[in-house]
Amino acid sequence: MSEERGEKPNARRESGRTGFTDGVDRREFLRTVGSVGCAYGVARLVGIDDVLSASGEVEVVTALVRDDDSSDPWAVEERTTDVPARWYESVEKAIEVNEALARTSVPGYLGSAVVPGDYDEGATVSVGVSVDASSVRDILSGITDAISIEVEEFDDVSDIGRIDGIGEFDGGTDTSTYEPRFAEGVTNAQIASGVACETSSSLATLAPALYDPEEGGSYFVTASHAFDVEGTENGDRQRIADAVRDEQLSLPTQGDESVELGTVRFGHPVQDVALVDPVGPLSPPQSIDAPEPIPVRGQLTKYGLADVIARGESLEKVGAMSGHTTGDVEGMEAITCFTDPFCRRGQIRWGSEMDLVDGDSGSVSYYPDPGAPDDGALIAGFNNARTWWPGQSYVWGVAAYRITAEHGYHF
Repeated sequence: MSEERGEKPNARRESGRTGFTDGVDRREFLRTVGSVGCAYGVARLVGIDDVLSASGEVEVVTALVRDDDSSDPWAVEERTTDVPARWYESVEKAIEVNEALARTSVPGYLGSAVVPGDYDEGATVSVGVSVDASSVRDILSGITDAISIEVEEFDDVSDIGRIDGIGEFDGGTDTSTYEPRFAEGVTNAQIASGVACETSSSLATLAPALYDPEEGGSYFVTASHAFDVEGTENGDRQRIADAVRDEQLSLPTQGDESVELGTVRFGHPVQDVALVDPVGPLSPPQSIDAPEPIPVRGQLTKYGLADVIARGESLEKVGAMSGHTTGDVEGMEAITCFTDPFCRRGQIRWGSEMDLVDGDSGSVSYYPDPGAPDDGALIAGFNNARTWWPGQSYVWGVAAYRITAEHGYHF
Protein backbone atom coordinates (compact mmCIF):
# COMPACT_ATOMS: atom_id res chain seq x y z
CA MET A 1 0.00 0.00 0.00
CA SER A 2 1.14 3.50 -0.67
CA GLU A 3 2.95 5.46 2.01
CA GLU A 4 1.28 8.70 0.94
CA ARG A 5 -1.76 10.16 2.60
CA GLY A 6 -3.74 13.35 2.72
CA GLU A 7 -3.68 15.73 5.67
CA LYS A 8 -6.47 15.30 8.13
CA PRO A 9 -9.44 17.62 7.56
CA ASN A 10 -11.34 19.04 10.45
CA ALA A 11 -14.63 17.35 11.14
CA ARG A 12 -17.37 18.27 13.53
CA ARG A 13 -19.34 15.41 14.95
CA GLU A 14 -20.72 16.78 18.17
CA SER A 15 -23.33 14.92 20.16
CA GLY A 16 -26.76 16.39 20.45
CA ARG A 17 -30.21 16.04 19.00
CA THR A 18 -32.12 18.83 17.35
CA GLY A 19 -35.28 19.14 15.40
CA PHE A 20 -35.75 21.76 12.73
CA THR A 21 -34.92 24.58 15.09
CA ASP A 22 -31.58 26.30 14.90
CA GLY A 23 -29.05 25.11 17.46
CA VAL A 24 -25.36 25.08 18.20
CA ASP A 25 -24.94 21.35 17.52
CA ARG A 26 -23.69 20.41 14.06
CA ARG A 27 -24.65 16.78 14.41
CA GLU A 28 -28.36 16.69 13.74
CA PHE A 29 -30.91 13.94 13.79
CA LEU A 30 -33.65 15.02 11.44
CA ARG A 31 -37.12 13.52 11.49
CA THR A 32 -37.90 14.74 8.02
CA VAL A 33 -41.17 16.21 6.81
CA GLY A 34 -42.23 18.30 3.81
CA SER A 35 -41.71 17.81 0.08
CA VAL A 36 -39.33 20.44 -1.23
CA GLY A 37 -36.84 17.76 -2.23
CA CYS A 38 -38.88 17.35 -5.42
CA ALA A 39 -37.27 20.55 -6.64
CA TYR A 40 -33.98 18.71 -6.63
CA GLY A 41 -35.25 15.81 -8.67
CA VAL A 42 -36.24 13.59 -5.75
CA ALA A 43 -39.89 12.77 -5.27
CA ARG A 44 -41.03 11.67 -1.84
CA LEU A 45 -40.07 8.04 -1.65
CA VAL A 46 -42.24 6.75 1.13
CA GLY A 47 -44.42 7.85 4.00
CA ILE A 48 -44.08 6.66 7.54
CA ASP A 49 -47.41 4.84 7.23
CA ASP A 50 -45.75 2.29 4.95
CA VAL A 51 -43.42 1.33 7.77
CA LEU A 52 -45.91 1.55 10.63
CA SER A 53 -48.48 -0.56 8.80
CA ALA A 54 -46.09 -3.51 8.50
CA SER A 55 -46.78 -6.32 10.94
CA GLY A 56 -45.75 -9.88 11.62
CA GLU A 57 -42.52 -11.34 10.31
CA VAL A 58 -40.71 -11.53 6.98
CA GLU A 59 -38.39 -14.30 5.82
CA VAL A 60 -35.03 -13.00 4.59
CA VAL A 61 -31.97 -14.71 3.13
CA THR A 62 -29.06 -14.20 5.53
CA ALA A 63 -26.23 -16.21 3.94
CA LEU A 64 -25.02 -18.09 0.90
CA VAL A 65 -23.28 -21.22 2.12
CA ARG A 66 -21.21 -23.83 0.30
CA ASP A 67 -21.53 -27.50 1.17
CA ASP A 68 -18.06 -28.60 2.24
CA ASP A 69 -18.94 -32.20 1.43
CA SER A 70 -19.95 -31.33 -2.14
CA SER A 71 -17.68 -31.76 -5.13
CA ASP A 72 -19.20 -28.57 -6.54
CA PRO A 73 -17.82 -25.53 -4.63
CA TRP A 74 -19.59 -23.19 -7.06
CA ALA A 75 -23.01 -24.27 -5.77
CA VAL A 76 -24.38 -22.42 -2.75
CA GLU A 77 -27.41 -22.85 -0.56
CA GLU A 78 -29.48 -20.01 0.86
CA ARG A 79 -29.86 -19.77 4.61
CA THR A 80 -32.92 -17.88 5.87
CA THR A 81 -34.40 -16.45 9.06
CA ASP A 82 -37.52 -14.52 10.08
CA VAL A 83 -37.28 -10.85 11.07
CA PRO A 84 -39.90 -8.32 12.22
CA ALA A 85 -41.75 -6.91 9.21
CA ARG A 86 -41.64 -3.33 10.54
CA TRP A 87 -37.86 -3.49 10.99
CA TYR A 88 -37.50 -4.99 7.51
CA GLU A 89 -39.57 -2.20 5.94
CA SER A 90 -37.56 0.43 7.79
CA VAL A 91 -34.26 -0.98 6.49
CA GLU A 92 -35.69 -1.24 2.96
CA LYS A 93 -36.75 2.42 2.99
CA ALA A 94 -33.42 3.51 4.45
CA ILE A 95 -31.64 1.78 1.56
CA GLU A 96 -33.92 3.58 -0.92
CA VAL A 97 -33.28 6.93 0.75
CA ASN A 98 -29.55 6.32 0.86
CA GLU A 99 -29.42 5.62 -2.87
CA ALA A 100 -31.61 8.64 -3.62
CA LEU A 101 -29.25 10.90 -1.68
CA ALA A 102 -26.35 9.81 -3.88
CA ARG A 103 -28.35 10.58 -7.02
CA THR A 104 -29.46 14.05 -5.98
CA SER A 105 -27.77 17.42 -5.97
CA VAL A 106 -27.32 17.58 -2.22
CA PRO A 107 -24.76 20.36 -1.69
CA GLY A 108 -21.42 19.08 -0.43
CA TYR A 109 -22.47 15.42 -0.40
CA LEU A 110 -19.49 13.21 0.55
CA GLY A 111 -21.19 9.94 1.30
CA SER A 112 -23.83 8.19 3.36
CA ALA A 113 -24.63 4.86 4.99
CA VAL A 114 -27.56 2.84 6.29
CA VAL A 115 -27.51 2.06 10.01
CA PRO A 116 -30.09 -0.61 10.92
CA GLY A 117 -31.30 -0.31 14.50
CA ASP A 118 -32.05 -3.28 16.69
CA TYR A 119 -35.29 -5.15 16.06
CA ASP A 120 -37.25 -2.72 18.22
CA GLU A 121 -35.92 0.35 16.40
CA GLY A 122 -36.00 1.77 12.89
CA ALA A 123 -33.09 2.32 10.55
CA THR A 124 -31.14 5.56 10.22
CA VAL A 125 -29.25 7.07 7.29
CA SER A 126 -25.99 8.81 8.17
CA VAL A 127 -24.98 11.55 5.70
CA GLY A 128 -21.64 13.36 5.48
CA VAL A 129 -21.57 16.85 3.93
CA SER A 130 -18.90 19.50 3.43
CA VAL A 131 -21.29 22.42 3.97
CA ASP A 132 -23.31 23.79 6.87
CA ALA A 133 -25.66 20.97 7.85
CA SER A 134 -28.58 23.37 8.13
CA SER A 135 -28.30 24.20 4.43
CA VAL A 136 -29.34 20.71 3.41
CA ARG A 137 -32.39 20.50 5.67
CA ASP A 138 -34.90 21.44 3.02
CA ILE A 139 -33.54 18.95 0.53
CA LEU A 140 -33.55 16.12 3.04
CA SER A 141 -37.03 17.01 4.23
CA GLY A 142 -38.43 16.12 0.83
CA ILE A 143 -37.15 12.60 0.76
CA THR A 144 -38.96 10.72 3.50
CA ASP A 145 -40.74 10.96 6.80
CA ALA A 146 -40.24 7.27 7.54
CA ILE A 147 -36.70 7.27 8.93
CA SER A 148 -34.23 9.51 10.70
CA ILE A 149 -31.35 11.11 8.85
CA GLU A 150 -28.16 11.96 10.70
CA VAL A 151 -26.12 14.77 9.16
CA GLU A 152 -22.42 15.10 9.92
CA GLU A 153 -20.60 18.24 8.81
CA PHE A 154 -16.92 18.31 7.82
CA ASP A 155 -15.52 21.82 7.88
CA ASP A 156 -12.31 21.40 5.87
CA VAL A 157 -12.40 18.90 3.05
CA SER A 158 -9.80 20.48 0.79
CA ASP A 159 -7.62 17.40 1.21
CA ILE A 160 -10.44 14.87 0.99
CA GLY A 161 -11.87 15.58 -2.39
CA ARG A 162 -10.78 13.57 -5.40
CA ILE A 163 -7.55 12.18 -4.07
CA ASP A 164 -6.00 9.75 -6.54
CA GLY A 165 -7.52 6.55 -5.25
CA ILE A 166 -7.96 4.95 -1.88
CA GLY A 167 -4.36 3.81 -1.81
CA GLU A 168 -3.42 7.43 -1.13
CA PHE A 169 -5.06 7.20 2.30
CA ASP A 170 -2.57 4.72 3.65
CA GLY A 171 -0.42 5.90 6.50
CA GLY A 172 -1.39 7.55 9.74
CA THR A 173 -0.42 4.50 11.79
CA ASP A 174 3.21 3.73 12.55
CA THR A 175 3.72 0.36 10.90
CA SER A 176 7.35 0.08 11.98
CA THR A 177 6.22 -1.95 14.99
CA TYR A 178 4.43 -4.47 12.78
CA GLU A 179 6.04 -7.47 11.14
CA PRO A 180 4.43 -8.89 7.99
CA ARG A 181 2.66 -12.19 8.50
CA PHE A 182 4.28 -14.40 5.86
CA ALA A 183 3.10 -17.88 4.98
CA GLU A 184 5.10 -20.48 6.86
CA GLY A 185 6.02 -22.29 3.69
CA VAL A 186 4.62 -24.30 0.85
CA THR A 187 4.30 -27.92 1.90
CA ASN A 188 1.08 -28.74 0.05
CA ALA A 189 -1.35 -27.13 -2.36
CA GLN A 190 -3.38 -25.42 0.36
CA ILE A 191 -2.54 -22.10 2.00
CA ALA A 192 -4.61 -19.84 4.26
CA SER A 193 -5.71 -16.27 3.63
CA GLY A 194 -4.79 -13.38 5.92
CA VAL A 195 -1.09 -13.59 5.09
CA ALA A 196 1.02 -11.25 2.98
CA CYS A 197 1.01 -11.32 -0.79
CA GLU A 198 3.23 -9.18 -3.00
CA THR A 199 2.80 -7.13 -6.15
CA SER A 200 5.54 -5.34 -8.07
CA SER A 201 5.01 -2.26 -5.89
CA SER A 202 3.72 -3.28 -2.46
CA LEU A 203 2.65 -5.83 0.10
CA ALA A 204 -1.05 -6.51 0.59
CA THR A 205 -3.18 -9.18 2.24
CA LEU A 206 -4.29 -12.33 0.47
CA ALA A 207 -8.06 -12.82 0.65
CA PRO A 208 -9.96 -16.13 0.60
CA ALA A 209 -10.81 -17.62 -2.78
CA LEU A 210 -13.57 -16.15 -4.90
CA TYR A 211 -15.55 -18.64 -6.98
CA ASP A 212 -16.87 -17.90 -10.47
CA PRO A 213 -19.95 -20.08 -11.14
CA GLU A 214 -20.17 -18.93 -14.76
CA GLU A 215 -16.69 -20.15 -15.69
CA GLY A 216 -16.30 -22.80 -13.00
CA GLY A 217 -13.06 -21.28 -11.74
CA SER A 218 -11.62 -19.96 -8.49
CA TYR A 219 -9.18 -17.09 -8.01
CA PHE A 220 -6.57 -15.67 -5.70
CA VAL A 221 -7.80 -12.24 -4.59
CA THR A 222 -6.39 -9.04 -3.14
CA ALA A 223 -6.95 -5.28 -3.39
CA SER A 224 -6.81 -3.76 -6.86
CA HIS A 225 -5.02 -0.66 -5.59
CA ALA A 226 -2.10 -2.82 -4.41
CA PHE A 227 -1.07 -2.88 -8.09
CA ASP A 228 0.32 0.64 -8.36
CA VAL A 229 0.62 0.77 -12.13
CA GLU A 230 1.44 3.82 -14.24
CA GLY A 231 -1.12 5.64 -16.32
CA THR A 232 -3.99 5.35 -13.86
CA GLU A 233 -3.59 8.64 -12.02
CA ASN A 234 -6.76 10.20 -13.48
CA GLY A 235 -8.99 7.54 -11.91
CA ASP A 236 -10.44 6.27 -15.20
CA ARG A 237 -12.09 2.97 -14.27
CA GLN A 238 -11.53 1.14 -17.54
CA ARG A 239 -7.94 2.33 -17.80
CA ILE A 240 -7.22 1.06 -14.29
CA ALA A 241 -8.84 -2.30 -15.04
CA ASP A 242 -6.82 -2.64 -18.25
CA ALA A 243 -3.56 -1.58 -16.59
CA VAL A 244 -3.91 -4.03 -13.70
CA ARG A 245 -4.66 -6.99 -15.97
CA ASP A 246 -1.69 -9.39 -16.35
CA GLU A 247 0.12 -7.92 -13.34
CA GLN A 248 1.80 -10.60 -11.26
CA LEU A 249 0.98 -11.61 -7.69
CA SER A 250 3.34 -13.68 -5.54
CA LEU A 251 3.43 -15.23 -2.07
CA PRO A 252 6.45 -14.38 0.09
CA THR A 253 7.20 -16.99 2.77
CA GLN A 254 9.03 -17.10 6.08
CA GLY A 255 11.87 -18.96 4.48
CA ASP A 256 12.60 -16.04 2.10
CA GLU A 257 11.10 -18.08 -0.71
CA SER A 258 8.62 -16.39 -3.02
CA VAL A 259 6.04 -18.44 -4.89
CA GLU A 260 4.27 -17.12 -7.96
CA LEU A 261 0.50 -17.21 -7.50
CA GLY A 262 -0.51 -16.01 -10.96
CA THR A 263 -1.45 -12.97 -13.02
CA VAL A 264 -4.45 -10.67 -12.73
CA ARG A 265 -7.31 -11.73 -14.95
CA PHE A 266 -9.95 -9.29 -13.76
CA GLY A 267 -9.44 -5.90 -12.12
CA HIS A 268 -12.46 -4.18 -10.60
CA PRO A 269 -11.30 -0.73 -9.46
CA VAL A 270 -14.71 0.45 -8.22
CA GLN A 271 -14.94 -2.49 -5.84
CA ASP A 272 -11.13 -2.38 -5.40
CA VAL A 273 -10.75 -6.10 -6.03
CA ALA A 274 -8.31 -7.94 -8.30
CA LEU A 275 -8.80 -11.60 -9.27
CA VAL A 276 -5.71 -13.62 -10.10
CA ASP A 277 -5.66 -16.77 -12.28
CA PRO A 278 -3.82 -19.49 -10.36
CA VAL A 279 -0.59 -20.92 -11.77
CA GLY A 280 1.83 -23.29 -10.15
CA PRO A 281 1.28 -25.67 -7.25
CA LEU A 282 -0.95 -23.58 -4.98
CA SER A 283 -4.74 -23.38 -4.86
CA PRO A 284 -6.70 -20.26 -3.79
CA PRO A 285 -7.16 -20.34 0.01
CA GLN A 286 -10.31 -21.76 1.55
CA SER A 287 -9.53 -20.75 5.13
CA ILE A 288 -8.43 -17.76 7.21
CA ASP A 289 -5.20 -17.76 9.23
CA ALA A 290 -6.97 -16.61 12.42
CA PRO A 291 -5.64 -17.41 15.92
CA GLU A 292 -7.57 -20.64 15.41
CA PRO A 293 -7.57 -21.28 11.63
CA ILE A 294 -11.12 -21.15 10.35
CA PRO A 295 -12.55 -22.45 7.05
CA VAL A 296 -14.64 -20.14 4.88
CA ARG A 297 -18.11 -21.57 4.37
CA GLY A 298 -19.73 -18.77 2.40
CA GLN A 299 -20.82 -15.17 2.80
CA LEU A 300 -23.34 -12.90 4.45
CA THR A 301 -26.10 -11.40 2.33
CA LYS A 302 -27.39 -7.85 2.67
CA TYR A 303 -29.91 -8.89 5.29
CA GLY A 304 -27.45 -11.24 6.91
CA LEU A 305 -25.24 -8.22 7.57
CA ALA A 306 -28.22 -6.13 8.71
CA ASP A 307 -29.14 -8.93 11.12
CA VAL A 308 -25.60 -8.92 12.55
CA ILE A 309 -25.91 -5.17 13.14
CA ALA A 310 -29.39 -5.45 14.66
CA ARG A 311 -28.15 -8.03 17.16
CA GLY A 312 -25.10 -5.92 18.08
CA GLU A 313 -22.63 -8.57 16.95
CA SER A 314 -19.05 -7.86 15.84
CA LEU A 315 -17.02 -8.65 12.75
CA GLU A 316 -13.45 -9.95 12.69
CA LYS A 317 -10.52 -9.64 10.33
CA VAL A 318 -6.98 -10.94 9.87
CA GLY A 319 -4.57 -8.59 8.11
CA ALA A 320 -1.06 -9.34 6.91
CA MET A 321 0.31 -6.56 9.13
CA SER A 322 -2.04 -5.90 12.06
CA GLY A 323 -3.21 -9.47 12.46
CA HIS A 324 -6.52 -10.41 14.11
CA THR A 325 -8.93 -7.68 15.26
CA THR A 326 -12.64 -7.39 16.02
CA GLY A 327 -15.06 -4.47 15.85
CA ASP A 328 -18.68 -3.36 15.69
CA VAL A 329 -20.41 -2.48 12.42
CA GLU A 330 -21.17 1.24 12.02
CA GLY A 331 -23.03 1.13 8.71
CA MET A 332 -23.85 -0.84 5.58
CA GLU A 333 -24.78 -0.02 1.99
CA ALA A 334 -22.40 2.90 2.43
CA ILE A 335 -21.69 5.19 -0.52
CA THR A 336 -18.31 6.93 -0.65
CA CYS A 337 -17.78 9.77 -3.13
CA PHE A 338 -14.54 11.45 -2.01
CA THR A 339 -11.88 8.92 -2.94
CA ASP A 340 -12.05 8.94 -6.74
CA PRO A 341 -13.94 10.62 -9.60
CA PHE A 342 -16.63 7.96 -9.04
CA CYS A 343 -18.69 6.82 -6.08
CA ARG A 344 -18.20 3.46 -4.42
CA ARG A 345 -21.42 1.72 -3.40
CA GLY A 346 -22.23 -1.26 -1.21
CA GLN A 347 -19.53 -0.49 1.35
CA ILE A 348 -19.33 -1.71 4.95
CA ARG A 349 -18.16 0.59 7.74
CA TRP A 350 -16.92 -1.24 10.80
CA GLY A 351 -14.28 -1.35 13.54
CA SER A 352 -11.89 1.55 14.01
CA GLU A 353 -9.17 3.11 11.89
CA MET A 354 -6.62 1.26 14.01
CA ASP A 355 -7.91 -2.04 12.59
CA LEU A 356 -6.30 -1.37 9.19
CA VAL A 357 -2.68 -0.44 8.55
CA ASP A 358 -0.51 -0.38 5.46
CA GLY A 359 -0.39 -3.90 4.07
CA ASP A 360 -3.82 -4.97 5.39
CA SER A 361 -5.70 -4.03 2.22
CA GLY A 362 -7.24 -7.08 0.60
CA SER A 363 -8.15 -8.64 3.93
CA VAL A 364 -11.76 -9.58 4.61
CA SER A 365 -14.17 -8.96 7.46
CA TYR A 366 -15.96 -12.09 8.57
CA TYR A 367 -18.53 -13.45 11.01
CA PRO A 368 -18.53 -16.89 12.67
CA ASP A 369 -21.01 -19.10 10.83
CA PRO A 370 -24.07 -19.52 13.09
CA GLY A 371 -24.54 -22.98 11.57
CA ALA A 372 -21.01 -23.99 12.62
CA PRO A 373 -19.68 -21.27 14.97
CA ASP A 374 -16.63 -23.31 15.96
CA ASP A 375 -15.84 -24.53 12.49
CA GLY A 376 -16.58 -21.92 9.86
CA ALA A 377 -16.83 -18.27 8.85
CA LEU A 378 -19.08 -16.22 6.58
CA ILE A 379 -17.40 -13.35 4.73
CA ALA A 380 -18.95 -9.90 5.19
CA GLY A 381 -16.71 -7.93 2.82
CA PHE A 382 -13.27 -6.57 1.98
CA ASN A 383 -11.18 -4.10 3.98
CA ASN A 384 -9.46 -1.56 1.74
CA ALA A 385 -9.48 1.87 3.42
CA ARG A 386 -9.96 3.67 6.70
CA THR A 387 -10.90 7.08 8.03
CA TRP A 388 -8.09 9.54 8.49
CA TRP A 389 -9.97 12.58 9.81
CA PRO A 390 -11.05 13.56 13.33
CA GLY A 391 -14.55 12.68 14.51
CA GLN A 392 -14.94 9.35 12.79
CA SER A 393 -13.07 6.07 13.05
CA TYR A 394 -13.82 3.01 10.97
CA VAL A 395 -12.58 0.71 8.21
CA TRP A 396 -14.46 0.42 4.95
CA GLY A 397 -14.58 -1.85 1.93
CA VAL A 398 -17.07 -3.43 -0.45
CA ALA A 399 -19.54 -6.00 0.87
CA ALA A 400 -19.36 -9.56 -0.43
CA TYR A 401 -22.98 -9.43 -1.56
CA ARG A 402 -22.18 -6.40 -3.71
CA ILE A 403 -19.43 -8.34 -5.48
CA THR A 404 -21.91 -11.14 -6.15
CA ALA A 405 -24.58 -8.76 -7.42
CA GLU A 406 -22.17 -6.91 -9.72
CA HIS A 407 -20.00 -9.73 -11.03
CA GLY A 408 -21.44 -13.08 -9.93
CA TYR A 409 -18.44 -14.16 -7.84
CA HIS A 410 -18.98 -15.55 -4.36
CA PHE A 411 -16.91 -16.80 -1.43
